[in-house]
Amino acid sequence: MATNFKFIPVIDISPLLAKCNDPKMAEDPGVSEVVRQLDQACREAGFFYVKGHGIPDSIIKEVKSVAHKFFELPYEEKLKIKMTAATGFRGYQRIGENITKGVPDMHEAIDCYREVKEGMYGELGKPMEGRNQWPSNPPNYTELMEEYISLCTDLSRKIMRGIALALGGSPDEFEGDRAGDAFWVMRIIGYPGAPTSNGHGPRNDIGCGAHTDYGLLTLVNQDDEITALQANGFQLLQFLEHLYATLGTC
Repeated sequence: MATNFKFIPVIDISPLLAKCNDPKMAEDPGVSEVVRQLDQACREAGFFYVKGHGIPDSIIKEVKSVAHKFFELPYEEKLKIKMTAATGFRGYQRIGENITKGVPDMHEAIDCYREVKEGMYGELGKPMEGRNQWPSNPPNYTELMEEYISLCTDLSRKIMRGIALALGGSPDEFEGDRAGDAFWVMRIIGYPGAPTSNGHGPRNDIGCGAHTDYGLLTLVNQDDEITALQANGFQLLQFLEHLYATLGTC
């Protein structure tokens, strides 16, 4: 992956979405152009903005609003869905409980994973067995987040169809027997701001340390006024109608 790119790619994926379930999608000129841009962005940057993604702006805004309402609740209320091994490590993490390279991260979060039934993956899958913990407050949290997860997983599937074509494969290369049993993770993250310390000095008092995402594709929906997210040294701004996608290090 090159590191000398000058700008963050912005890709309108609406032509890809329009033809994504068409058996002849690879022959469509609009799809071919999106595939070309995805190929270039993934090779040269490893991350890009997507527009024309089809997720209503009203839902994107509401997700952020509901997340803020939850993190503003007293700790006692948030701890009702505390993450434990018994929950398959789903639920609420307090500030500093998430560790990156030995340093506590200055954020709190709700971790949600694809739900894994008992015995679904034998002994290997036992640590991840469990159901997601949804807070009762705000009252519309569960319904909203389940809809949002469904929209994001479907969008990810469609983007991966374009990436599969960019790699010279068939659109369904990452589906079926090869990778059709996809596992997803959603983290709702709240950052308290600078006054909170992790005890490792001011230079380490950051929301989340540098890391490589372990998934194949990550979608990021950050607050409009927040510009602290960085990837490969780039400051990532949030465009209201865009989502940020990454395949690389952030």
